[in-house]
Amino acid sequence: MTFMSRMFRTSLVLVAALALSACGFHLRQSAALPDSMKRVHLTVAGGGDLQRNLARALEASGSTLEEKPGPDIAEVNIPVARFSTDTLTVSGAARVTEYTVHYQVQFAVNDGAGHPVVPPQTVNMSRDFSYDAYNTVGTTAQVEEIQRSLNDDMVQAILFRLQAAQKHGGTLAAPAPAPATSASAAH
Repeated sequence: MTFMSRMFRTSLVLVAALALSACGFHLRQSAALPDSMKRVHLTVAGGGDLQRNLARALEASGSTLEEKPGPDIAEVNIPVARFSTDTLTVSGAARVTEYTVHYQVQFAVNDGAGHPVVPPQTVNMSRDFSYDAYNTVGTTAQVEEIQRSLNDDMVQAILFRLQAAQKHGGTLAAPAPAPATSASAAH
């Protein structure tokens, strides 16, 4: 019986590992940053979780955080980091049933000489959640958890851009503007 139990547990662990790898799950690691980012000064509007989490991630990637900007110190500047909430759906009784939490972050990264490593960019993320007007106890906790998750994802998005800059010789080109569309083309 114990052999069968052990076999069952082993096969369960294998199935779980295969399922996680099949869905694209990967453990988060440190990023390979451009050489110009050995020393970094981080400025985040409002500070908070984004600043703490990004600081930890930069340190885990080999950067030394500096308290003040200066020569040979890269600058990560995040002037905008804001959450907003919008109504997504309303029931027939005019009660909100779903919300969307939006997270917008604008950032730019310059090397120690003031040259762009990552040009100014805006990253928008969002998550939807259901709302029960009869059970509002969990709503605040639910929104806070969504915001924590969005913060974690935003740190990874910034690190991915920094890693891409490292792969492209230490800088990224400015994002291409969206193609213009004309009203006459949409028939």
